[in-house]
Parts: sequence; structure tokens; C-alpha cells
Amino acid sequence: MKLQFSLLFIAGLLAFTSCKKDEDSIEEPGFTIPTTYNFENVDYGGQTQRIGMLTELKAYMKSANNSGTALDANKLAAMYTNDSANAGWSGTYDDSKVMRSKTFEGVQVTFDALLDDLATASQSAVAGFDGTAGVVTSNDGAKNYLLNAKGVELGQVIEKSLMGALLYYQSSGVYFEPGKIDTDNETVIAGKGTSMEHAFDEAFGYFGVPVDFPLNTDNVVFWGNYCNGRNDVLGSNKKIMDGFLKGRAAISAKDIVARDEAIETVRDEWELVIAGTAIHYINSGLANFDDIAKRAHGLSEAIGFIYSLQFSPTKSVTNAQIEELLILVGGSASILDSELYNVTETNLNAAKDKLADWFNVIDKKDEF
Repeated sequence: MKLQFSLLFIAGLLAFTSCKKDEDSIEEPGFTIPTTYNFENVDYGGQTQRIGMLTELKAYMKSANNSGTALDANKLAAMYTNDSANAGWSGTYDDSKVMRSKTFEGVQVTFDALLDDLATASQSAVAGFDGTAGVVTSNDGAKNYLLNAKGVELGQVIEKSLMGALLYYQSSGVYFEPGKIDTDNETVIAGKGTSMEHAFDEAFGYFGVPVDFPLNTDNVVFWGNYCNGRNDVLGSNKKIMDGFLKGRAAISAKDIVARDEAIETVRDEWELVIAGTAIHYINSGLANFDDIAKRAHGLSEAIGFIYSLQFSPTKSVTNAQIEELLILVGGSASILDSELYNVTETNLNAAKDKLADWFNVIDKKDEF
């Protein structure tokens, strides 16, 4: 399996394990903020490796969109758990870097089941239709997507939900939390910085952007890609990157107040990107409502992004509200039981309006 961009992206990130400050910078009272993520003693290689693993898992799942391509359940599980003997990796990953163990603990079994369901759906030798799994072709013949018997593209649900339960959760729900971020900020380890600096760098590593983002948007992946996709509406690129730059500089300057302000900015803006992206894919489902393949593709992504909203301790919506959205879009509060053959435009518009209202983007809901 050939990866078109991920291994180049990984190599680029790993090259920045130790960087000098930029000459170009902006001043904050008490400390200087560089314009790129060029700080001394930076290392987020573990995050880059997990992004590489998810990239390979995504590519393998997507291969089932070709009719007659059956996925191996054991290989899917091996990729999720980094069983290198059975995963068939194209890249090289440390044995200690595992996606499953870093996924929010309460939903790890959910992804085990989703991967099994995807493998089962891929065994179908017939075209998909309501009640039968299989590859479904768009009305114009240009797109093919593997749907399960309920019309859900499980590969999209898995990828987007893991972006939330793994990448977003680790940044917002682990590395920005007191147990990780409120640690030693005196002892410098060569190549890694202080424990506090290292925690913040690891949070940045899961965002999936180059050190000179947003000036450089080449090879952005996962959250970096979707942040860039929403930038025209939300101005999200600069807001989030400025938060990461300010926070890291504040830690080095031992300004905890400024650090916490920056963390709040990153969390708020990242969450808004997720909500805006969910609206974007609901809009896609509505625009392609009479094309089951394209409708299912967009709404499967919407389900994954809605699901991802739950994985920050400072989230703006409750779990009950997230479940309400999942029911409106996919007919079930559980992503294991989503159903997209019988979704209604009324319910999709209701979900869109609730999201736009809860995140104060009513005036932008049709722009996403």
C-alpha cells in the first residue's frame, strides 16, 4: 500500500524535534511569541507516529470502496492495536505507539466493534441496498462507497470518530488537563524541554499541521485539514495556531495565566471547527439527498464529527445534546446502530439548526 502524503508529512514533523526560535516574532507582555512553532527542545514524534497509523488505517478502510475488495478483520484490529506482525504497515512505528490505548477508554470497545462490522460489510459480493451491505455508486457514476446494510459508510464513521476519541481527546482531554500540563517546568531534558513544555508540544502534535501553519498548508492532515477547510467561514487557522504559539511561549516564560488563556482559545476554536465541519457535512447530505451514495458519504462523516464533540472536558454541549444530534442524523444515539436509508430532510435541518444555534453560527449555517 502506497501512502501519498503521510510518510513525507511524518518525516517532516520528526525533523523538527529540536528547533531554534524564529527571528520573526511578536511581543506579548513579558515574553516573545514566534510566528512559527520553532521552539527549543521540541519533540512530538509519538503523536506523528499515531497520525501515520491512522493515515494507513484510513487508506486500508477506503480500499473497500472498490467492489470485490474484502477487508481482513484481523488486519484492522492489528492496525488499531499496533500488532506490527499482522498490521502490514508501510511506515515504521515504535511498538509502544498504539492507537487503541490512547483512544478514550470508555469507547475503545466501540471501535473494536465498528472495525469488525466494517470487515463484515466488505465481504458482500453484491451492490448495496436497503437491508444489504455492499458498494453503492453515485447517480453520476463517479463515486463508489461501501455501505453497510443500514446505509452507513463505516469507514468514514470510524475515521472521523477516531479523530475525536483519539487525536482531539488526547490534546484537549489529556495534555491540556492538570495531570499533564501542571507538571515540572524547571528541569529541561535535551530534545524534549521541561515536562510542561513537552506536554504542550504533544498536544500540538495531534493537531496535524506543519510548524509554519497557516502560512504553509501543504500536507495538513486530519484536524489540520478540516480546520483549513473551515477557515474561510471561521478564520480558524490563525486563531488556533496563535493559541498554540502563545501557549508554548508562555510556558517557557513561566506565565501560567497566559498559558491557560491560550489553552482556552485552542479548545474553543477547535471545538468550533468540529461543529462547523459537522454542519458542512449535513449540508452535503441535504444537497445530495436524492443520491444515496453521496448522501450516505456526507452524513457518515457528519455522524463522526458530531460524535467527536464529546471528547473535551470543556465542551459547550452536553452528552445528551450530542445524542440528540446523532438521533436526528443517524436514527440512534449509538454510532454502532446508525441508519441512513430512512433519514429525513426535516431531521437533518433540525440537527443543522441546533448545531448552529448552540455554537452561535446561525448566520453562517449555509456557508459551511
